[in-house]
Amino acid sequence: MASRADNVASNLNLANFSKATELKNRIWFTLGALIVFRFLSFVPLPGVNPLVLEQLYAQTRGGILDIFNTFSGGSLERMSLIALGIMPYITASIVVQLAASLHPSLMALKKEGESGRKKLNQYTRYGTVLLTAVQGWFIASGLEAYGASSGLQAVVNPGLMFKVVAVISLVGGTMFLLWLGEQITSRGIGNGTSLIIMAGIVAQMPKFVSNLFEGGRSGSISGFTIALAVGVLVVLVLFICFMERATRRLLIQYPKRASQHGMMQADRSHLPLKINTAGVIPPIFASSLLLLPLTISQFAGNSISPDTKLGGAIVTLNQYLAHGQPLYMTLYALGIIFFCFFYTAVVFNPEETADNLKRNGGFIPGIRPGKSTATYLDYVLTRITVIGAIYITVVCVIPEWWIASTGLNMMFLGGTSLLIVVNVTVDTITQIQSHLLAHQYGDLIKKAKLKGRIR
Repeated sequence: MASRADNVASNLNLANFSKATELKNRIWFTLGALIVFRFLSFVPLPGVNPLVLEQLYAQTRGGILDIFNTFSGGSLERMSLIALGIMPYITASIVVQLAASLHPSLMALKKEGESGRKKLNQYTRYGTVLLTAVQGWFIASGLEAYGASSGLQAVVNPGLMFKVVAVISLVGGTMFLLWLGEQITSRGIGNGTSLIIMAGIVAQMPKFVSNLFEGGRSGSISGFTIALAVGVLVVLVLFICFMERATRRLLIQYPKRASQHGMMQADRSHLPLKINTAGVIPPIFASSLLLLPLTISQFAGNSISPDTKLGGAIVTLNQYLAHGQPLYMTLYALGIIFFCFFYTAVVFNPEETADNLKRNGGFIPGIRPGKSTATYLDYVLTRITVIGAIYITVVCVIPEWWIASTGLNMMFLGGTSLLIVVNVTVDTITQIQSHLLAHQYGDLIKKAKLKGRIR
């Protein structure tokens, strides 16, 4: 059966789109905000040498920081004002959400509604500033140490003043991105945070594709590998689209009610439960948690001698948690599975849904209303979340393991990047369809009012 979104999509045309003035303004605002984001990615930190930064990043190319660089749209490679992107905000939101589920006072704030949500968001922003400052300090220290060890001056005037300016600049860039994402969410189309991450990934796509075909031209990459990469890309996109639209529909029945003709009629509807309720949150959260300590260790390792005990521990940590290594893949997969269940529990509350059904007189056939319905919803949700967690883990881990095994520096072909791009694109298109549907309803109401006045 075709969904409402499919029916609306079949009726979309340029005439309907051109009449939706508010939708066009929202799309233009979103595009303008993303252009500002791309401009900021080319503004370097004050006091750094861009030419030396290319050599610094070349040493870590293909490692864990390559993923960070992909999510930030190349900002880390150029050491721009937004080099850290919005990953500190995502990490802070993870900590706050975990604390809200465990700490009694924060749990009480979560139940207060809109006021409690604003307070939790404020705590998340404070955590973002703290994490960005810590990461920025280690990045500045690593840049100075790299210049001292290699003989190339990555920082023009190293010292305390440079570190302070770099930390302030990185904190300001991250907080500006956070504000820009909130503006996109409220005044544009789609989720601002997800769109910023997707824009960074898409901005790297031409570079990755050109590197792939340049490798085929030079002979470093075989034609079979290129054809296999393209085939895997197409299959993954189709598989992700299929799984993101897959739902488990629970039959909801309502008691018989009197119709206009005096007949008793029972109403039926369906409660759709998505296979992937958590969306793109699990891989983003898992990546940000792995990137936080590794960003510090990668840049702090330049300022600490590897002959010392601490330096040797940092080198060993970077080796075991390198991209494609078994320990990194294991932690990444476990993080995805954990956040699939955690975020699903945050988004969907079986007890609240069961209470709403009971108040409206609805029930699941064969299940008693109330606590039994909540238990059944939790049982079904757990089973489909297992399928969703396996799907996200396979899509994110297997392609990146294949990329690390073949030596292709093509992070865009990784499952994490594809999952984010496809999922965010589908969500954005769905919101555009919703705005068009509301616009069509508004036109129908206006026509009905005009006909009523004429009569």
